[in-house]
Amino acid sequence: MALHPTMAKEPDAPAEEVRPPLPPRPSTTLTTDSKASTAQATTAITPLDIQTLSFPDGSRGTFSTSNYSDSTPVGSGYASPSRRPSIAGTEGDDTASAISFAPTMKPAGDIASLLAGEFNKKSPAWNMLRSQSGAIPPFEGRPNGATDQLLDFDREFDPLPGDMENGYKDDDRLAIWKSKLKHYMILSSAGKPIWSRHGDLSLINSSIGVVQTIISFFEGSKNPLQAFSAGDARFVISIQGPLYFVAISKLGESDTQLRAQLEALYMQILSTLTLPTLTNIFVNRPSSDLRRPLQGTESLLSSLADNFTRGSPSALLGALECLKLRKSQRSSINNTFLRQRTDKLLYGLLVAGGKLVSVIRPRRHSLHPSDLQLIFNMLFESDGIKAGGGENWIPLCLPAFNNRGYLYMYVSFFDGASGEQATAPAAALGASTDQEIAMVLISADRESFFDLQKMREGVAQQLSKNGSLAIIQNATRIGRPKIADIAPGSQISHFLYKSRANVQFCTSAWEPMFSDPVKRRRLMSLYSGLHASAHAKHSHLKVIHCVSEDSSSLAWVTPIFEFYCVAGPDMSRGALTQGANKIIQWAKKEEERLFIIGGGVW
Repeated sequence: MALHPTMAKEPDAPAEEVRPPLPPRPSTTLTTDSKASTAQATTAITPLDIQTLSFPDGSRGTFSTSNYSDSTPVGSGYASPSRRPSIAGTEGDDTASAISFAPTMKPAGDIASLLAGEFNKKSPAWNMLRSQSGAIPPFEGRPNGATDQLLDFDREFDPLPGDMENGYKDDDRLAIWKSKLKHYMILSSAGKPIWSRHGDLSLINSSIGVVQTIISFFEGSKNPLQAFSAGDARFVISIQGPLYFVAISKLGESDTQLRAQLEALYMQILSTLTLPTLTNIFVNRPSSDLRRPLQGTESLLSSLADNFTRGSPSALLGALECLKLRKSQRSSINNTFLRQRTDKLLYGLLVAGGKLVSVIRPRRHSLHPSDLQLIFNMLFESDGIKAGGGENWIPLCLPAFNNRGYLYMYVSFFDGASGEQATAPAAALGASTDQEIAMVLISADRESFFDLQKMREGVAQQLSKNGSLAIIQNATRIGRPKIADIAPGSQISHFLYKSRANVQFCTSAWEPMFSDPVKRRRLMSLYSGLHASAHAKHSHLKVIHCVSEDSSSLAWVTPIFEFYCVAGPDMSRGALTQGANKIIQWAKKEEERLFIIGGGVW
């Protein structure tokens, strides 16, 4: 006969081992009193919590949090399961764990948002703290002492005093020369000085001789010197045939970036002489003085070097900046160019304020960004062409296109939206140089001046008639986009975005935060560091988040784009990433307006 389980125990077993009967399952309906009893914890402390927080400026604030139905605040960062009765009749869901309802297992208030992530809404205290700390602009907390090298950056481009000028001796002038933050030198392999950005060559002749001796020593050992450090200065050497290029920088730039700048100076020399001419000069006479063949081009080298020293996004990214226009408006400009094209034209460019507006080219030819940078430097940075205004006819070598011969460039500046020829540079007429519009027509035929001049007249007349010149002028007047218009509410202060496929970039406006040359140099130094880290030889970093005492920054590199941005020092990584996503989505949406895709082709 089968026995009931309770009758199968031994007679000597203690009574406490008998399992007590289970209590009855609670009802699925709760009364009003039972709800009230479970809504609040029975403690001696009121549910109204007072929180005191310290702000970055040293002030303190007191905030109260609202009554919550549970001891764990809603904004704690946790998503607890619903406490509605389940279908099975239990108080909580079957999938809910005990920790979901334990009032002491979760940090409360703002501590939870620090420890538990950002999954839910933050408390009012935390939101107010973040809104104040994120509004701190970058580079506001810089030390004001002798350790800050950029304090005298405004005087970086001042010329050295002349020989015995105002009582200055050679030792005084040499001390001023050594105080400069960046130097560029060009000398021949025979030790002949060719060009130096700061100081006359007679003053620094001994220094150039030391540099030439050091370089020659390493060349003799068949181990060319690439770079070295001396104190807080970095020396980078680039050897181009018979020429030595030297960059000396205290601005924290990488060797790769400095070498790219030296390459641009070499290209500037080739644009004047061509490679065969340069080679022949030193083949026949290795001790030749190159200063005479380069006479008159010193301003081009100096303006290019100063652009690097101030901080050039174009040089850093190796890309061009284009004027933002609607796709239909740019297509109309391209079509006007193509209809008026002469058979002797090789390239046609329309440039406004240093930004490319339109380009037409043969189907199988394209202009390299380095060649375009040389043209832009000649048009808008140096004083040679701008001082003349009107028309210019210039023989020019574009080294990336063909470093062995000359092309011929016709340049014409516009006088407003009428399309008339400008008779003087914009600065002389009281207009901003950022709004200057120039047409550049390039030909391989040295006898094509009048053909290109006729084409210029036809294009200018049509652009003025269909309103394209007025549209270009208005776009240059509006300037670069503002972050407040791109990503409202974002605390990002500045950004750079490069389209890698188009080799073009866009940037936010410098004004008002970075219009000061010192702050702009700080910003570009930060971008240089991010760029160097992202493009280091053995680096596999794709996203870099950097926080310092005066700024927070982000670099994001993909096969499609490169993105760099800067914000205040207390901006959270989540807020920085969210703002970056908004800007990148905007750039992708506006790609056909921001960049020239293809251009006019025949």
